[in-house]
Amino acid sequence: MTRIDDTFARLRAAKRKAFVTYIMAGDPDVATALEVMRGLPGAGVDIIELGVPFTDPMADGATIQLAGQRALAGGMTLEKTLQMVRDFRADDNQTPIVLMGYYNPIYNRGVDRFLADATAAGVDGLIVVDLPPEEDSELCIPAQAAGLNFIRLATPTTDAKRLPTVLQNTSGFVYYVSITGITGAAAASAADVAPEVSRIQKASGLPVVVGFGINTPQAAEDIASVADGAVVGSAVVKLIGAGRPVAEVLDLVRALADGVHRG
Repeated sequence: MTRIDDTFARLRAAKRKAFVTYIMAGDPDVATALEVMRGLPGAGVDIIELGVPFTDPMADGATIQLAGQRALAGGMTLEKTLQMVRDFRADDNQTPIVLMGYYNPIYNRGVDRFLADATAAGVDGLIVVDLPPEEDSELCIPAQAAGLNFIRLATPTTDAKRLPTVLQNTSGFVYYVSITGITGAAAASAADVAPEVSRIQKASGLPVVVGFGINTPQAAEDIASVADGAVVGSAVVKLIGAGRPVAEVLDLVRALADGVHRG
C-alpha cells in the first residue's frame, strides 16, 4: 500500500472525493514553490502533483509551459526537484506526491538511480506523459518494482480496443484527460466525462481522477460529482505566474478543494 492507496482508501471511507493540485517545481523560484507546496495540504489538497520542468513540454498549454520556462531560467533541475520533495517530507510524511513530467530528464539521470533517489526522497508515484504502454519495460515496470505507483493517462480518444493496453500496468489511480488537446485549453463537461469515468472504473478497478479544463470551484464540484476526484493545475499556476502572494494562491486552492469535497 502506497500513500496514494492509503489516501483513496481514507477518502472512500469518508465518502469524499480526492482533490489533486499541480504546481511546477521551482516556479517562480524554489523558496516560493516550496512555500506553496507546504501550504497545499492545509488548504485541502489530498495529492500533490509536482511538475518537473522540461524544455519541450508537448502536452502542456501556455500556462504550464511558461511555468517550466521560469523554473528552468531560475536553474531548476531534476535533482533540485527531488530536494524539494525531501524538504517537504521533513514536515509532512502523509500527503502523496506524484512527479509529473517527461522521460528525458529521467533517462539522462539513469532509471535505476532516479528510482532509488525518488523513493528515498519520498515520491509516491509518477506520471510520464511521453512513455506509452509499449515502453513499459523502460520505466513503468521498474518503478512498480521500486514501490512507486505508475499513473497512466486515458483520454477521450482511448477506445475500447486501446484501453486494456493503457491500463495493463497502471496503479494508484487513472488520470482521465477530460478534453482533447493541451492543458488549460478548454472547459471540462461533467456530462461528457461521466460515462467515460464509469467505463474506465469498470475496466481498471482503480479510482479515476479527472483533469484538464477545471478552473473554478463549481467546475471542480461538477467533475468530482461524477469521478473519484479532480485535478487542477493551470488555474493555480496562472496565479503563481502572475506573482500573486502565496496566501492568495492558497485561498484559490482552498475554494477549489471545497468544491471537490462537495462533489
